[in-house]
Amino acid sequence: MPLNRRKFLKKSAVTGAGVALAGAAGAPAAQAVEARKGHRPVKRYALTVMGTTDLHGHVFNWDYFKDAEYTDAAGNAQGLARISTLVNAIRKEKGRANTLLLDAGDTIQGTPLTYYYAKVDPITAKGGPVHPMAQAMNAIGYDAVALGNHEFNYGIETLRKFESQCDFPLLGANALDAKTLKPAFPPYFMKTFRVQGAPPVKVAVLGLTNPGIAIWDKAYVQGKLTFPGLEEQAAKWVPKLRSMGADVVVVSAHSGASGTSSYGDQVPYVENSAALVAQQVPGIDAILVGHAHLEIPELKVTNAASGKTVVLSEPLAFAERMSVFDFQLVFERGCWRVESVAASVRNTNAVADDPRITRLLKDEHDVVVAYVNQVVGTATETLTTVEARYKDAPIIDLITKVQEDVVRAALVGTEYASLPVLAQASPFSRTSEIPAGDVTIRDLSSLYVYDNTLVAKVLTGAQVRAYLEYSANYFVRTAAGAVIDTEKLTNANNRPDYNYDYVSGLAYDIDIAQAEGSRIKNLTYGGAPLDDAQRFVFAVNNYRANGGGAFPFVASAPEVWSESTEIRTRIAEWVTAKGSLDPAEFASVDWKLTREGTPVF
Repeated sequence: MPLNRRKFLKKSAVTGAGVALAGAAGAPAAQAVEARKGHRPVKRYALTVMGTTDLHGHVFNWDYFKDAEYTDAAGNAQGLARISTLVNAIRKEKGRANTLLLDAGDTIQGTPLTYYYAKVDPITAKGGPVHPMAQAMNAIGYDAVALGNHEFNYGIETLRKFESQCDFPLLGANALDAKTLKPAFPPYFMKTFRVQGAPPVKVAVLGLTNPGIAIWDKAYVQGKLTFPGLEEQAAKWVPKLRSMGADVVVVSAHSGASGTSSYGDQVPYVENSAALVAQQVPGIDAILVGHAHLEIPELKVTNAASGKTVVLSEPLAFAERMSVFDFQLVFERGCWRVESVAASVRNTNAVADDPRITRLLKDEHDVVVAYVNQVVGTATETLTTVEARYKDAPIIDLITKVQEDVVRAALVGTEYASLPVLAQASPFSRTSEIPAGDVTIRDLSSLYVYDNTLVAKVLTGAQVRAYLEYSANYFVRTAAGAVIDTEKLTNANNRPDYNYDYVSGLAYDIDIAQAEGSRIKNLTYGGAPLDDAQRFVFAVNNYRANGGGAFPFVASAPEVWSESTEIRTRIAEWVTAKGSLDPAEFASVDWKLTREGTPVF
């Protein structure tokens, strides 16, 4: 009898057992290909593993923030409906019984669609809906999915409900119960592929997630779950899987291949360690890479212990690409051996949506489109992020103003009410626009694309100064008199836009002609030079508060207040209450770029 995965998943939360499934009894058996080698027949078998990652709630090729089909300059397309078409074609070509379909995590956060079914019409409500991502992935027929860090953004209850709605296991060998240190989710998935005329092939999939969850979603997981390093847990589980008879071991890892971390030394585990796992842990044949939002069609890493090649592949996020691993196995000396692995990516812009997925989720999609197009106020002028990376833009001031107001109101009656409130915000998008006239939830959501929540910390003036210096490292050092190219002015050392912060409530210059660490000039509060000893309440998003971006002092600073309401929602509430969005109420030019005292713009 086939295993009831939902019943198993409830059990797995306690036992941490893996998942083992036999190949479908009704599926046509694969043929072992025989070739003559002298007088001895050589049996071979071809297996194809397909993989996606960082889907972030993209079911259709639709941009909810623009209320239109998704387009970009590279001609990419997005969405699981396109992935379904690619999967169908490969299953038809290879034979469904000879394929696996995996994902490397970050599934249930990232679009208004996923927000809606976590917060507006939540799947956790009694009699609530089935999550659209569960519906789509069940229909496509995913075999196993690794946990991503964004799976934890809405709390463990939402994640567990999503898990119960999936017809496939959510894997996390390094997501451990904080008390028992046993896996809180299934560590692995194992499937047996029948081969006519030869013994079956057993394929094990080990799921690994990101240690950064302990930082980024500390409020939800602290004291409940712990996340040790990927290398450590792979070294523990891969030998077990081999001893259980796995002929092929594939790792689905929500971890990039660069060997770097964004959180400094806050946790002693590497954030992007997929290549390190390949290098350090023998017995792995291939790794589906996630988390970094990069396209890596094929990366070959030599394992230091065995000398064997491990093949890695990372498909582009948002269902823009799908990785395909083609395995060739040979039966020798009584067992199957992986003879070769080749990886490549398929582009979803080459196919159309699978109409079956379109029909399945049209109603959910339409509900969310109507939701994000609700008018909540009016704007007196158009606000845009086009120049927000290098000029103090009113649209970012809106974010800091809302954060300041929320925190001030929350601290009324507390010992911190008398402290001045500063706020940080980042230019998340280069294309956000709030148009003059009617303002919708869609407009405001495009300004704040992440589901961050608000935290209040206490910093000294000296710590704020260090924070600003670190933020200013975002700019490329540019000599006085050199021609300014705004396309090359930012993202020094590959720092993303979301790791550059404005800080409201202060005035300062950023001298980009100076070396890193000595760029903040003329820093004042209330018209006077900043007092290093003065204390401030700092309104900051939870990603930054928990150490995201490795900004100095903020993660270890005393926390005086936090909430679970998204900053995006607070912005919508603020605009709704005001009725009118007038920059005169929130915008001011508090910082500017200079070179040796001369303004750049």
